[in-house]
Amino acid sequence: MPLSTRSLRLLASTASALLLAACATVGPNFKTPEGPKGPAAAGYAMAGDAPASGVRLSPDARTAGPWWQAFGSPELDGAIRQALADSPSIAEARATLQRAQANARATRGAQFAQVDANASAQNERINLAAFGFTGFPGVPAIPNPTINLFQIGGSVSYDLDLFGGKKRATEQANAVADAAARQADAAYLTLSGNMAMQAMRIASLRGQIAAVQEIVADDQRVVDMIRKAEAAGGQAHSAVSGGVAQLAEDQALLPPLQRDLDAARHQMALLAGKSPAEWTAPDFDLAKLTAPAEVPVSLPSQLVRNRPDILAAEADLHAATAAIGVAVANQYPDIRLSASLTQEAVTPGNLFGSSATAWSVLGGVTAPIFHGGTLKAERTAAEADARVSLARYEQTVLRAFVQVSDVLSNLGTDQKAIEASRAADSAAQAAATDAQNALRLGGGPLVDVVQAQRTLSRARRALVEAEGRRMSDLVELYAATAADWRTAS
Repeated sequence: MPLSTRSLRLLASTASALLLAACATVGPNFKTPEGPKGPAAAGYAMAGDAPASGVRLSPDARTAGPWWQAFGSPELDGAIRQALADSPSIAEARATLQRAQANARATRGAQFAQVDANASAQNERINLAAFGFTGFPGVPAIPNPTINLFQIGGSVSYDLDLFGGKKRATEQANAVADAAARQADAAYLTLSGNMAMQAMRIASLRGQIAAVQEIVADDQRVVDMIRKAEAAGGQAHSAVSGGVAQLAEDQALLPPLQRDLDAARHQMALLAGKSPAEWTAPDFDLAKLTAPAEVPVSLPSQLVRNRPDILAAEADLHAATAAIGVAVANQYPDIRLSASLTQEAVTPGNLFGSSATAWSVLGGVTAPIFHGGTLKAERTAAEADARVSLARYEQTVLRAFVQVSDVLSNLGTDQKAIEASRAADSAAQAAATDAQNALRLGGGPLVDVVQAQRTLSRARRALVEAEGRRMSDLVELYAATAADWRTAS
């Protein structure tokens, strides 16, 4: 019976709709979040922050080679390179990235036709009674036969993916892999930054220990001077007790500093992927570390394209956006095509004969009708998850800006602290020398010497701490602005 005109129109419109749907991908398309705009994009400082010296804002700041080489320390360069090669955290990041990339390839493979080969050999006893052959009166019963069945063939299936659910799933998997790559970048940057921070801490603590040891040596000279004065009758015996007490007080400063130094060296071994017994951290010295004269810092608008944690958050947002498309596509019909070709025979010799061929072609449509609200709820959850990812992205950007602002402000105060500490150290040294000379010549009391020594001890330690803090802040600035390290590999 021929089709009516109305039926033909309906068939044509349905075919057109399916053709258009095959070219469509439902769900929102991902757009990179906009970076900071307006006056805020010109810098990081809040009104009233101390300006940082030696920092140059640049639209696209780049360092020449690995950033830590700016400190001019071969020992630091070697330690960081070893950590990048041997650290378990880097190995974990690499394996995580490889897993995400493999998952992305597996998801992408589902978009293509799936082709399988199959073969089987079967031995079966047929129950004739199940087919109604129960025998007849006076006729011997037919025994149940046992047969062999051999099969070999193949099948192919293809999901038309009318509404792009599989494409969105592939997009989501690729975004997850991109996030893993950015997280691996962050692991590299974090490790190199932490290694450099420990190196600066070691240098600072060794400098503080050296300063205290100099003070202890000065204390010992004062005690020797008092004992000579006492022997000559110019000082009472109680004066020796005061000098010895000051000597003991300064000596007591050394064990805590040594404890902190040992902990920093052990932590550096951990970062390098070694145990303290099999690797020894270099003896970093502040005097041999060169502070870079100028540090290039990216503008906020460029920082969001450089920092791996921001890029990882952006990739997570991309994955969450693609997941919405997957959830939306699940609410629409799906068409799957399949075909199979099989050779079947009861004996292997007849398996490839023309009479043993069997085939099938199938086109199936699956359309969701009622799922108890599951599909709609899954879409709502995916949309909410995308909003969560967007909020996390924005928070990551803000946190990065604040971190850079903090470091720049710290650098602004570091130089002032160093200058003040140097002036205090010079003044304390002069005062201590005057007090010792006065005591030696009999024109000054011991209490002035003790007080001058205490002041000098504090001034020397404060100077070393200020210099070490500035070096640590420079390291943090490089890490916070995502300085490049890739040329190290």
